[in-house]
Parts: sequence; C-alpha cells; structure tokens
Amino acid sequence: MSESPMIPLSIAVLTISDTRDEADDRSGQTLVERLEAAGHRLAEKRIVPDDVYRIRAVVAGWIADDDVQVVLTTGGTGFTGRDSTPEAVAPLLDKHIEGFGELFRQLSFEEIGSSTVQSRCLGGLSNATVIFCLPGSTGACRTGWDRILEEQLDSRHRPCNFANLVIPERGTQDHG
Repeated sequence: MSESPMIPLSIAVLTISDTRDEADDRSGQTLVERLEAAGHRLAEKRIVPDDVYRIRAVVAGWIADDDVQVVLTTGGTGFTGRDSTPEAVAPLLDKHIEGFGELFRQLSFEEIGSSTVQSRCLGGLSNATVIFCLPGSTGACRTGWDRILEEQLDSRHRPCNFANLVIPERGTQDHG
C-alpha cells in the first residue's frame, strides 16, 4: 500500500433472492459491514427476486447513476432453480473481468473443494462502474471481499486496482 490516503468509493449492494428480506439477509449485510469497515460509503442496498429483468433493471439503474462507482451483488450465481444473475448482468458489461471469477473459484476451492465449479460469479466494467457478482452464501461474500475486493477497491493497492478506474481523475491507470 502506498502512503497516500485511501479514496472511499460509493458502493451499491444488491441481494438476489426469492426468500430473503432485510431481517435475514446475512450475505448482503456482510458486504455492507465489510465495505463500511474498509472506509467506503454504502450508496444503496436492495433485495430483488431472482428474475433476470428485475436484476438487470436495478443494476442498469446503478450503472447509469454517477453517484454509484461499484455494484456488488450476492446470490443467483449457481445452477439451481431460478439462478440468473450472470444472464442478467453480463449483457450490461462493456468489459468482462475474467480473472475475478477465476481467482474467486481458486480461493473458494480451498474452502469448499470441487463444489466451487458451480459458482458462476463474474466481474466487469460498465460506464465507469465496476460490478462484481458473488454467490449468495455469507462465506462466499467473506471470501470475495476479504481475499479480492478489499484490496482491489482500495486506491492505494499496487501495482493496480479497480478503484482508480472508477475515480474520475484517476481513470487513466494502466493495467497492462
């Protein structure tokens, strides 16, 4: 980390679930607690059912909102039932961050073994907004934040990070 101060980001959190509400949304709350502890600001938190068009509408709205720099989703990334987060979000992305899903599954393998192949988490960039879609378990949210996102959303992390892509005056960072 460099000696310069961390630049807080405005982060929106979306829980995708047909069964959760604010009272029992542990995964969404885990992300909120961690992003605030890291010094970022919660822009908005919502819960929507696992429906492609409802997910897409919320994420698209945040992408279009200049006050939202990062979108984190939790849920809907598996293969069962109505899991449809990747189908909802992928068409909105200008650029995909393939390495996010690859690294997440590598780290997750240490915790849940081969079951990690069923995670279709993804990341991408759209309209100067970075988006990360995590599985719906609290453990997966902790893994994603603690082992990837906390560093990558910290403007001081070197040699590169995603924070500097979404901070207007720093959007020219070279990532190779």
